[in-house]
Amino acid sequence: MAREFSRTDRVGQQIHKEVASILQHEFKHREPMVGMITVSGVEVSRDLAHAKVFITFYESEEEKVKHDLEKLQDAKGFVRGILGKRVRMRKVPDLHFFRDGSILEGARISELVNKAVASDKAKQDPNDNKDNT
Repeated sequence: MAREFSRTDRVGQQIHKEVASILQHEFKHREPMVGMITVSGVEVSRDLAHAKVFITFYESEEEKVKHDLEKLQDAKGFVRGILGKRVRMRKVPDLHFFRDGSILEGARISELVNKAVASDKAKQDPNDNKDNT
């Protein structure tokens, strides 16, 4: 019987859970000025040597997001050290943090669709809605 999930998927899920917890608790105490962030996904390489950690930033200022991402990059050794204590692996993957803009992009597209629908309703002829009885 085939496995439902590959090993890289299972390791990725575990790393996702643990890194999210580390960023929420330990990292926030170390870097209190970092804004609100969420781990939105983790991709682990096939050899389990590298993990791409995708982070969503809930900030509107581009400068602040860049600053927070730099702080994360600087603290990846700290995060990896705690991760190594929490997961049972021979070698903990190297962590690489990337900005995930998909949530903000989705909200922007949703707003554009809502504006287009509202614009279409405004252009509609009000006589079209009358019943012909």
